[in-house]
Amino acid sequence: MGILPILALLALAVVTISNVGATELDISFYEFSCPDALAIVQRGVHSAMQEDRRMPASLLRLHFHDCFVNGCDGSNLLDDRPGFVGEKTATPNLNSARGFNVIDKIKQQLEEICPETVSCADIVAIAARDSVFLSGGPFWDVELGRRDALTTSKNAATNAIPRPTFNVPQLIASFNAVGLDEKDVVSLSGSHTIGKARCTSFQARLYNQGNSGRPDPSLERSYLAELQHRCPQNGDGNVTSPLDPCTPAVFDNQYYKDVMAGRGLLLSDQVLDTTPGTTLQLVEAYAHDQGKFFHDFAASMLKMSSHHVLSSNHGEVRRNCRIPNAENH
Repeated sequence: MGILPILALLALAVVTISNVGATELDISFYEFSCPDALAIVQRGVHSAMQEDRRMPASLLRLHFHDCFVNGCDGSNLLDDRPGFVGEKTATPNLNSARGFNVIDKIKQQLEEICPETVSCADIVAIAARDSVFLSGGPFWDVELGRRDALTTSKNAATNAIPRPTFNVPQLIASFNAVGLDEKDVVSLSGSHTIGKARCTSFQARLYNQGNSGRPDPSLERSYLAELQHRCPQNGDGNVTSPLDPCTPAVFDNQYYKDVMAGRGLLLSDQVLDTTPGTTLQLVEAYAHDQGKFFHDFAASMLKMSSHHVLSSNHGEVRRNCRIPNAENH
């Protein structure tokens, strides 16, 4: 059975969302110019996740990191080159952003059948949706028509992408900067139901939280011991740990149950439940109602991916996602 028939059979996972604000984008954008585009991207994601179970989380993160820097324009796909420094070596991306080869492979296939038609930014947005869906999460119609950036900013990537050490006010401020609100903070944090993080992202919590000389008291004791064993104080900071220790490869609402139980891996995860207010209430709501989480997550993804996009005559459709067309000879 092909992938597209599978979509029809899993109708319970489909979430219908209307994003009236994204006037430049259209779910049918490639209906005539490249009718097989969506199927090609989905096959590429499906193939990649068979080879690497981390890849769905990596492709989802790639979309987040793109959208938080001057909008979803594929800027984080650009390679460094003489006279040009891209986003890949910015602190939030270095040794963290993955999946570039998967996007390259999908782009190459699309260029063979629809030359200079499907943007890299759109490929990343579709791949993020398919990564969620093929991992057991919701399906939504991706709005399309983004164009690719000609420029990028390492400085913006360093400062705009939320950090794993952020508290709730810092998270809200960083999300507000890209048109998102407190509800979006909590629903999109649910992306941490899949994937892994390096020890360096949370090691301070295990030994010296807030320069206190003590572990973070919000960590459940057995989970703390497990993490200390995996990430010793002077150990390799590149060792990884699942963001969701219970169902690390399944997109579900287990993340919120983990956070409520003191098993949020990153400080930015755990503070959602230890800070009184809306974030705590939403964590509890999503922990008890997976359908609500799926609905709100899909709505937040659409909202994020339509903020400040390049369309019409702005930017370009890159032939190679790593290089602007003018330099791609």
